[in-house]
Amino acid sequence: MRHRCRVKKLSKPADQRRALLRSLSTELIRNGRITTTMARAKVVRGEVDRMVTLAKDGSLTARRQALGYLFDKQLVHALFEQAGSRYGDRQGGYTRIYRTVPRRGDNAEMAIIELV
Repeated sequence: MRHRCRVKKLSKPADQRRALLRSLSTELIRNGRITTTMARAKVVRGEVDRMVTLAKDGSLTARRQALGYLFDKQLVHALFEQAGSRYGDRQGGYTRIYRTVPRRGDNAEMAIIELV
């Protein structure tokens, strides 16, 4: 049964959705904070949490998985160096989402997602 086992599709085909999530994750880890729609922020939260969990593990396999997902090799190395000291005592919940004013053009719910 696959009842209720759905992926947020974000009104995009699978390849475009994957590229969007990879780029949003890369920019969030690079800058620490990005502004996007609420739906995209909720989906990218899981991806970024997965990358930080891989970085806390620190094994070679985890590093290779992160290199395969994120676009910037230097960013992966920086994430793996800082994750142990920054998130060592946290058991999850590495991101925070704030609601902001709706977007002017189409009144979409906007949000700021940041690393804790």
